[in-house]
Amino acid sequence: MPKRLLVVDDEPNLLLAVAACLRSEGYDVVTARSGAEALVRVAESVPDLVISDIRMPGMDGYALARHLRSSERTNLIPIVFLTAKDTTADRIQGFRTGIDNYLTKPFEPDELVAVVSNNLERVQRTHASIARLIGADPPREPAAFQDEDLTEAEERVAQAVARGLTNKEIAGELGISVRTVENHVSHVLQKKGFSNRVDIARYVIEKTQGQ
Repeated sequence: MPKRLLVVDDEPNLLLAVAACLRSEGYDVVTARSGAEALVRVAESVPDLVISDIRMPGMDGYALARHLRSSERTNLIPIVFLTAKDTTADRIQGFRTGIDNYLTKPFEPDELVAVVSNNLERVQRTHASIARLIGADPPREPAAFQDEDLTEAEERVAQAVARGLTNKEIAGELGISVRTVENHVSHVLQKKGFSNRVDIARYVIEKTQGQ
């Protein structure tokens, strides 16, 4: 399944150029012309990585990054700024909002592709490490760990989260809708008092190691 990228920029020509560059590398690319529109796209389906300009009408890139970092659903998504703002102060402010990389316009296609690939591979390595800790490649219908507070469906989703799957990938594996997966994740977070998906992964790992 190709990785899903969200590209955000109010310049239509630049937006088309970046999207075309990334699609040529096999990525599934969706676009948005503003921070507000980007949040709509994220609500529809959580992307694997976000590339955003800073200067945009309404919600700018800094505000968008802060919003993504403050949400339980999106706080671990890699964020890359691609912008004409190139001062040291701009970069510092960007990194303080929690972005992962800062590129300036005009962009070099090879550099952009390398940055995107590196971020996605890093995330994959992290997920693989978690999967090894809990036992890689569990069966499609695993014998879920038992916890009186979670339903069987919530247990299966929690294990899939710990394996590093996105909501879209979990939905495909379990044969349910993305919205249903989001509801299960939300219930697990609420029942256990967790703040994000990393907490779910740690919980599954500790549960598995304790058995």
